[in-house]
Amino acid sequence: MSKPLRKLSLVRLRKKWASTPSAQELPFLNDMPLVYLDEIPNMPEHGVFAGHRSGRLYSGYHIAQFVELAESEV
Repeated sequence: MSKPLRKLSLVRLRKKWASTPSAQELPFLNDMPLVYLDEIPNMPEHGVFAGHRSGRLYSGYHIAQFVELAESEV
């Protein structure tokens, strides 16, 4: 099982998901990294994210598709 995301951590798409053709259509692709805000209480396993560059909010995406940035990536 993957390590849970910590609130307010910088995240990116997992390589497995980023390489899929559908990932190219994600609205936040050019707004990476994202800031993980928290899980949506009435939508388990889905989160709210904010674009690090733009501040735009993105909600309803599967938390399991993201991984925290390593310190070397920050």
